[in-house]
Amino acid sequence: MTTTPFSLPLAASVAAALTLAASHAHAQSDTMDRCYGISLAGQNDCAAGPGTSCAGSSTIDYQGNAWTLVPAGTCTEIDLPAMEDGTPRMGSLDELDRDLPPA
Repeated sequence: MTTTPFSLPLAASVAAALTLAASHAHAQSDTMDRCYGISLAGQNDCAAGPGTSCAGSSTIDYQGNAWTLVPAGTCTEIDLPAMEDGTPRMGSLDELDRDLPPA
């Protein structure tokens, strides 16, 4: 019985997939921005403050230290509801100190 070595084609496939994923991530970062303070609880893409794992870990709507990827240049244009005191709520390219869970 003959055995066909699958390791070389498998390695080539994995390498090709990794190269494609890396180029896609780079292209995406050129057209997308991290926008803080716009996602609903549990719907963030990443970064939701200390003690959280990442995607889907925000616990408060519009949590200021959680971000979501949006098309570049649109972050501050997203229509969000005003805060309870009537102050306008806007997305930011930087982490915000508002709408944070209790420490």
